[in-house]
Amino acid sequence: MWHEFFPYGFERYLVGGLAIGVGVAVLFVTTGRLGGASTVFSATWSWFSRLPFFQQSSLRDSRNWRAIYALGMLLGGVVYVLAGLPVEGSDIATWRLVLGGLLIGFGARLGGGCTSGHGICGMASLSVGSMLMVAVFLSTAIVTALLMNALGVV
Repeated sequence: MWHEFFPYGFERYLVGGLAIGVGVAVLFVTTGRLGGASTVFSATWSWFSRLPFFQQSSLRDSRNWRAIYALGMLLGGVVYVLAGLPVEGSDIATWRLVLGGLLIGFGARLGGGCTSGHGICGMASLSVGSMLMVAVFLSTAIVTALLMNALGVV
């Protein structure tokens, strides 16, 4: 039965989960900060935009380690591909990916963080706010998937 949920085996998910856990633990131990991907985007913009939001000291002062954090996430994907592990393509239209990305970005800003910050780091530190946000993220995703399925959107 578990083959239905893990068609390539559960080992890759176990290794990935352990790698993410170790990564955020190392980040916390070395910087005292919680990792999250959405703030990486804002901190990166602090190099290019002079808008007051992007020039907050919290973004300017953290952009170097956040850039290294983001490169580490990208490097993980590169190592995965170079290891010859299975990669599946997507038939999703580019405009849908862009629209989804914009909506996710808006939601992350509205929720004060993303699933990596709230779901991994926030929940691990037993943050009630993060647990609430993860419940909202998951509920919204489930309702959206059910709605799209009922409308026949593939």
